[in-house]
Amino acid sequence: MAKYQLNPVNVNFVKTKFRTIRTQLPVPESIHIFETLSLSEPPSMMGQPPIIWDKAEGFQIHDKWGNKWIDWSSGVLISNAGHGRKEIIRGLEEVLKKKLLSTYVFVHEKRVELVKMLQEISPDPNKYLVFLLTTGSEATENCIKLARTYALEKHGPEKRYMVSFNNAFHGRTLGAQLAGGIPKLKNWIIDEGKTFIQVPFPDGYKNEDTSFDLFLTSLDKQNIRPEEIAGVITETYQGGGPDFMPVEYARKLEDFCRAYDIVSIYDEIQSGFGRTGKMFAYEHYGVKPDLVACGKGITSSLPLAAVIGRKDILGLYPPGSMTSTHSGSPLPVVAAIESLKIIQKEQLTEQASRMGDILMPGLKRIREKYPDVLGCLHGKGLVAGIQVVKKGTKDPDPETAFKINEKCFQKGLLMFAPVGPGGECLKISPPLVITEEALKESLEVFEETCDEILG
Repeated sequence: MAKYQLNPVNVNFVKTKFRTIRTQLPVPESIHIFETLSLSEPPSMMGQPPIIWDKAEGFQIHDKWGNKWIDWSSGVLISNAGHGRKEIIRGLEEVLKKKLLSTYVFVHEKRVELVKMLQEISPDPNKYLVFLLTTGSEATENCIKLARTYALEKHGPEKRYMVSFNNAFHGRTLGAQLAGGIPKLKNWIIDEGKTFIQVPFPDGYKNEDTSFDLFLTSLDKQNIRPEEIAGVITETYQGGGPDFMPVEYARKLEDFCRAYDIVSIYDEIQSGFGRTGKMFAYEHYGVKPDLVACGKGITSSLPLAAVIGRKDILGLYPPGSMTSTHSGSPLPVVAAIESLKIIQKEQLTEQASRMGDILMPGLKRIREKYPDVLGCLHGKGLVAGIQVVKKGTKDPDPETAFKINEKCFQKGLLMFAPVGPGGECLKISPPLVITEEALKESLEVFEETCDEILG
């Protein structure tokens, strides 16, 4: 597996309105920081382009040595409202003045404000509740717990299976990885998970069969009857693509779940809060999930997650029996309130849709220059991904994906490391505040890089 080297190399210096590269990369003075950190942290924390973040504003990342990048990462799809928003900082300062840093589940007024805001954007404000948590993995774990509890209490222990999809990613904790569909991430799991079942995801590229019949036949081959299924969990788009279901498939899946009283769970941790040109990406399908897992872009900054779900499901546990230590902590809650206000006031959901009308045609034109290597392009709004494959095949080519990623970094365009089951996907997810001018410049950089690596 390719990894970023800590040997500074000479690169072409860059000076534009949005990008500045004026040193070797990685910056020679930064090497001791990486080396010192490696003495205290596991190597798993060192997998991103070697930049020391010093300041982040809007859609740009700065280091302390005068370099500046256009951000195509949003951290990892976190900073939907943009980096370093003064409104979020101002809200945090007000909480700090009160010296209110932690509350467990004792009530503070801002928590009331946030859950009402999230309830209002739920599938049905009159029928859905909001449960605040800390991380996306915690949210998906909670969804699994709730689906199982609902099935057990209403139907009994035979209704026990959780169905998810091949190549899915739902987090890094046990339940989240049992529901995940990437086998290499499950090597550490021994005997658990016999009731977690995966079926093919209808992405149209890795799996060309996008019919709902494949869902049904896949269950049948594993001897799973619909009456035995407690819940179905899916990323609204699979993060390693981003791969979306066909609309008809999603609606048939909803009908299937309704017919057998199966809890439908949509993981919106990557896709929520305007990213795809809708507040939640499930809105593209015209469905109403029973449970929605949220995280990442919910605050554009601090750790917070949520489960938004049907009252009869979220209401299964009595007071004190389903809580989380930091689930309603004042600082993340205020960050979420301010971020959501920005997204709504500045119409960043609509902005993402408009920018998607620039991003996707631009990427399509680049992909069509190298169709044997840039094998697949999927995206909506301001999330997109190009899967890099070995020439003339669909086999992942992580080495070439890495080269493109690293060269973009050297030119002042920052992505996180390639993702996907084979490390083949170049993921593009700038903050929703990126301007048309900056987006077009970043597309030029990406094209220039592909020409140098692939031409």
